[in-house]
Amino acid sequence: MRIGLEQLAANPPAALKERRLALLCNQASTDRNFRHSRDLVRSAFPGKLVCLFSPQHGFFSEKQDNMIESGHSVDPVSGLPVYSLYAERRRPEPEMFADFDVLLVDLIDVGTRVYTFVWTVVHCLETAAQTGRKVVILDRPNPIGDQVEGNLLKPAWSSFVGLHPLPMRHGLSLGELALLCNREMGINADLAVIPCEGWQPDRLLTEDLFPWVFPSPNMPSLAAALVYPGQVLWEGTNVSEGRGTTLPFLLCGAPYLRHREVEAYLARTPLPGCVLRPLVFEPTSGKWSGRVCNGFQFHVTDPRTFRPYRTSLALYQALYHLYPGRFAYKEPPYEYEYERLPMDLILGDREVRLALEAGTEIPELECSWREDLAGFAERARGVFLYDRK
Repeated sequence: MRIGLEQLAANPPAALKERRLALLCNQASTDRNFRHSRDLVRSAFPGKLVCLFSPQHGFFSEKQDNMIESGHSVDPVSGLPVYSLYAERRRPEPEMFADFDVLLVDLIDVGTRVYTFVWTVVHCLETAAQTGRKVVILDRPNPIGDQVEGNLLKPAWSSFVGLHPLPMRHGLSLGELALLCNREMGINADLAVIPCEGWQPDRLLTEDLFPWVFPSPNMPSLAAALVYPGQVLWEGTNVSEGRGTTLPFLLCGAPYLRHREVEAYLARTPLPGCVLRPLVFEPTSGKWSGRVCNGFQFHVTDPRTFRPYRTSLALYQALYHLYPGRFAYKEPPYEYEYERLPMDLILGDREVRLALEAGTEIPELECSWREDLAGFAERARGVFLYDRK
């Protein structure tokens, strides 16, 4: 397999050789030999790379979770300016696009609607359309494969953790997502994708196929990426999602949780492909810092049958009903939304929260999403860059 960055470096497109280039990337934007995309682009197109852009968490992926901004800076290696797209604004200003002709994008996405990198790309597409610039996505595999799961975002719950009706686990590569949003959101930017070579989207990414470099500080492993479409829900609650431990998103819990009570509640819902192992942990930062939390570690035993969204929804419903008065939702703000409940923004639909609170069984909820998911599958088919089995 060869990713889009490696395709570009091996065969630099002649159409780019006389163009001024910019690059949206972060420290994880490397080839399989850990050479950074900024260096490969400079080598392939000498003197043509004029600036860099960085997404949420900063160029070095050093900033923690939501609403922790990074400022504009200078890249210490190349001396190029780095424009932060998670600063006082999340959308690039037209003047930031004044000095280049083509924006290259090399980012790791983790296959989940609420991961903000794709929405940074969407905002770049909007500014590119406004300024007449071209965007080229250097595509990478979706690390958690092409499976699709969850409800579609409803437009009323649009935010920076979801700007377009996608399911929580969308099954597309970043290049495919960009093509879909460019078309369906009416952006109509001049967009091209350099696809991966030899990638089979029904496969999960593994270290032997391509080395994992963490794209954000709490996405340290492929295992964390696989559970993230469900475990990100805890960001909307007072339950620890494992930040402040060495296993973010693979752990979750709170001081008030009682293992046997939760396990008994979960027995009503089939949760294939994983074991929730009861344990105790103590975060060193974030929620419940310095407090002992009872919780679970997610051990995925069969990635093909594991349903991260279903599993975490079931756990969320259990804690809501078992611990009234102790389980609580996070209050705004969340990702620069100051009025709407963060959990509704993460779920992408307030009705999902209300149904869970009312005790609706998870399989029944999933049945209600089938028609929407079938429609999404049809929409997505038009942007496939890779053969699906």
